[in-house]
Amino acid sequence: MTDTIEIRGLRCSVIVGVLPEERLREQPLTFDIDIMRSFATAALNDDIHGTSNYAAVIDLVQRLASEGKFQLLETLVYRAAQEIMNFDSEIAGVTVTVRKLRPPVPQDVDTVGVRCTLDR
Repeated sequence: MTDTIEIRGLRCSVIVGVLPEERLREQPLTFDIDIMRSFATAALNDDIHGTSNYAAVIDLVQRLASEGKFQLLETLVYRAAQEIMNFDSEIAGVTVTVRKLRPPVPQDVDTVGVRCTLDR
């Protein structure tokens, strides 16, 4: 059985985009992360050692976002998913969604985003 650890609405400011104006300043993004892994041992024993530390995952994603300058959201979301998979060998899979909160498009949209799912 696989359980899911959810992280929702993680906000980061990132330089991301291909337009010249997007390369000048950080843009607000949100991350939603689903980590698939069994946490039955942690639940049965009330012990954090049987699960993935979501605070550490949040730190990992914030570090990646703050250190990188990306042209594509696709690059950022894929790297985040890869790093989360490498973080804990007990993770069976991860889905990461990244959304631009103020996309530079003329149409009236709330967000644009991409999603990446990786499995072992």
